[in-house]
Order: sequence, then C-alpha cells, then structure tokens
Amino acid sequence: MPAPDLCPNCGAEIPQGAKCCPECGSDEETGWSEQARYDALDLPDDQFDHDDFVRREFEPDRVKPRGVRWFWWLVAAGVLVAFLAFTLRFR
Repeated sequence: MPAPDLCPNCGAEIPQGAKCCPECGSDEETGWSEQARYDALDLPDDQFDHDDFVRREFEPDRVKPRGVRWFWWLVAAGVLVAFLAFTLRFR
C-alpha cells in the first residue's frame, strides 16, 4: 500500500515514496489504513458543536489539580531562606 499524502496519525505531510511519517514515525504496520482519521487533533469538522466545546473546556465545576500547591510554597520559602542566608553571610 503506498504512503498517503497526509499521515492519518499526526496529520503531517508525507513525502512521495516515504516508508514512514517523518514527524511521528507511523507506517503501514503501525497506523496507515484507508479507514484512518485524524482523531484527537481537535480540528473542527462538519459535526463540530461550538457550545459543546465551550462547555467541555470551560465548565465551572471542572476539577483542578490541588495536590502540589503547598509544595511550591515550601520551594519559595526555601529559596527565600537560602537567599537571606547567602546575603547575610557576605555582608
């Protein structure tokens, strides 16, 4: 089967006669087929629903990661202590 013009895996342009995609490495064994689509690229198509997209991207009850906030406070405090110790030592 000859290489397609565009990679069905990543959407990159494939040079004529190429054995695999120069961007992602897909080839006939790993992903080229007539039924392949550009899934997960989030490109709008005929079925694109803008309201659904906005709802999924910006819904207010979306869970935000909170587990490492304290870590960055500790890092900032450590940097501040190290800076003050270094500054006071060489006064």
